[in-house]
Amino acid sequence: MTEYFLLVCDDVPHDVVLTDPGTRVLDVAQVVRRLTGLSLWHSKVLATRVPAMILDGVPQEDAEAAVAAFREVGAQAEVRVSPPDRARGGHTRSSVR
Repeated sequence: MTEYFLLVCDDVPHDVVLTDPGTRVLDVAQVVRRLTGLSLWHSKVLATRVPAMILDGVPQEDAEAAVAAFREVGAQAEVRVSPPDRARGGHTRSSVR
């Protein structure tokens, strides 16, 4: 006889979206760089193209910490729940193309 178990994941992936860089764009770019590992130039480009998804598929605690880091430098960011069809369940890095 085969037994089946339903696994429930309590940690739903979240996205961090930068909505307004504010007036301190270079400080915001440094936060983007620290969170994503992008170069400073790519981070500045990403910070000036809002709304910009900075992190996707991260745990809620990481997403809230990232939003707090943006708010410390005067930027506006928000945490959004990842859509179920796109959720990857891990840390991913955004890229500028």
